[in-house]
Amino acid sequence: MTEIERIDQLREELHAHNYNYYVLNAPVISDQEFDRLMRELQELEAKHPEHFDANSPTMRVGSDINKNFVQVEHRYPMLSLGNTYSEAEVTEFYERVRKSLNEDFEICCEMKFDGTSISLTYEDGKLVRAVTRGDGTKGDDVTDNVKTIRSVPLVLHGEGYPKSFEIRGEILMPWVVFEELNRERELREEPLFANPRNAASGTLKSQNSSVVANRKLDAYLYYLLGDNLPFDGHYENLQAAEKWGFKISHIMRKVRSLDEIFAFINYWDIERKNLPVATDGIVLKVNSLRQQRNLGYTAKSPRWAIAYKFQAEQALTKLLKVTYQVGRTGAVTPVANLEPVQLSGTVVKRASLHNADIIASLDLHIGDMVYVEKGGEIIPKITGVDIASRPADSEKVEFITHCPECGSRLIRYEDEAAYYCTNETNCPPQIKGKIEHFISRRAMNIEGLGPETVDQFYQEGMIHDVADLYALKAGEISRLERLGEKSAENIVKGIEASKQVPYERVLFALGIRFVGETVAKKVARAFRSIDALEAARLDDLIHVDEIGEKIAQSIILYFANEQNRRLVERLRQAGLRMEAAEEDLSGHTDILQGKSVVVSGVFARHSRDEYKALIEKHGGKNVGSISKKTSFILAGENMGPSKQEKASQLGIPIVSEEEFLSMIADE
Repeated sequence: MTEIERIDQLREELHAHNYNYYVLNAPVISDQEFDRLMRELQELEAKHPEHFDANSPTMRVGSDINKNFVQVEHRYPMLSLGNTYSEAEVTEFYERVRKSLNEDFEICCEMKFDGTSISLTYEDGKLVRAVTRGDGTKGDDVTDNVKTIRSVPLVLHGEGYPKSFEIRGEILMPWVVFEELNRERELREEPLFANPRNAASGTLKSQNSSVVANRKLDAYLYYLLGDNLPFDGHYENLQAAEKWGFKISHIMRKVRSLDEIFAFINYWDIERKNLPVATDGIVLKVNSLRQQRNLGYTAKSPRWAIAYKFQAEQALTKLLKVTYQVGRTGAVTPVANLEPVQLSGTVVKRASLHNADIIASLDLHIGDMVYVEKGGEIIPKITGVDIASRPADSEKVEFITHCPECGSRLIRYEDEAAYYCTNETNCPPQIKGKIEHFISRRAMNIEGLGPETVDQFYQEGMIHDVADLYALKAGEISRLERLGEKSAENIVKGIEASKQVPYERVLFALGIRFVGETVAKKVARAFRSIDALEAARLDDLIHVDEIGEKIAQSIILYFANEQNRRLVERLRQAGLRMEAAEEDLSGHTDILQGKSVVVSGVFARHSRDEYKALIEKHGGKNVGSISKKTSFILAGENMGPSKQEKASQLGIPIVSEEEFLSMIADE
């Protein structure tokens, strides 16, 4: 057998073993044997790059090459389902279908998996594209990342699949993987993922596919689309898809009556707690594709399907103690530590208390039996207290007066709910939080650095503030645990590249309180150098659009601090851009000064993000929803009917793409 023939044989074997393990859950070889075969294939493929196959099993390990995602238009729009929360609404849906069809019909009952939606396209039995839902019309091409998910077949087996088709489903993070990931993040003092859905979505959008491979995502597929599907029945098509290698949930049932629907709902409302992945309801679909076509769609959702959402689960448990966390801005957040209790698939030990006012409104005492509820969030909230069971000698919970990390006295600003530690320069969580903010994608975008590395550098005494990053050397980084020469070189390159980040993003990266991305852009336009900003008076600042007295005072206080001024000077000496370059300022006008603009629809000449940038470039403000204060709506094709109706009611002008470009003279 030649090496090329051996490559083909290994690929075929590994695809089969992968299906047995991840879809059927019935492996026929050991993990060690699987790994040995995979290593052999990797070595042979490295020797024969001319025999490359985009769907080889080796593609599942991912790559550490960063890639930007390309937007892809969906062949079939990915509409959302209408939600119901009561049996009465389910009955209304069923009766609407019955009256519209005026013939016998079946309903397919399925679990509503709580993950992130995906559309997979197969041609000639091979995966060619994986696209996120996006806005329903266009989504991100995440094919390389999806190839790392072992339950997604790269090459189909069996027979009878169409030459070209699309299958949709949900990318999920199993509970056990999610809990382990959050345990690791907690040990590293990183922010916890709120729920498996957020974790799966964030992982899928990672620009490093090797990270995706390590996160052990799963996928359940639930809808087949195409011109030559084998059956008219949705249920029957999914049974066929399972034979081709797809992971299809076995929690599916065809029914013919409302009673059968409610029996399915009531059973899984309880039994879902034992499932390995997160679910938040039941999906009901008319089974016949012919009947689906006859029923059609509303502007937002199909008339032939609906989602029944489960009520948020509640549990009663004991409050053991209250601890406090300090964030980047110095805000102190109280956390309830609870006697462990099972809730929505996980063991809950903590609940957010948000602020001192929440504690006071609940009249919390240590030892109280409290009601906790989780409506989709992994850190639930306390919704009430069983006063009747309160111990007679219980201690009332009083909010702390000093920072739990550095001992500084806490203060509460006027009109704010949170208490703050004002020791910005010497409080460890604030220092690390500011560095993490500084390196983030929307700020300095320093590749190769993350919260874990920042913590490691801080613990080793290598960095004490953001300016210390620019003194790091590859040699000292490579000596650290888990960081070799390649990682060290990438970090140093990322730090060096950040010196080209424009002035407005440097302002945002400094982490001045209340100065977010939009405010930083406004400030950078008004004060075109850091020196001009440092010299600005209160009156100068509050005359800038969107800069009120609170933001202005915060900027003045920042530069009044000698340590902050020294930090800015060190960053200047390191080579960061502390003034606006001519190219950053070119083309800016005040044509849209004072105007609030809503961008809606699909455009031909620019993307929505590009139009938002143009609005800001010409002095306007982007807003997300229509109100009386909206100046006009920049509308492309397929603007939502609800927005059109609201604009008409409020008399808000609708401006076309061409009219807008003419307005700003963008030729």
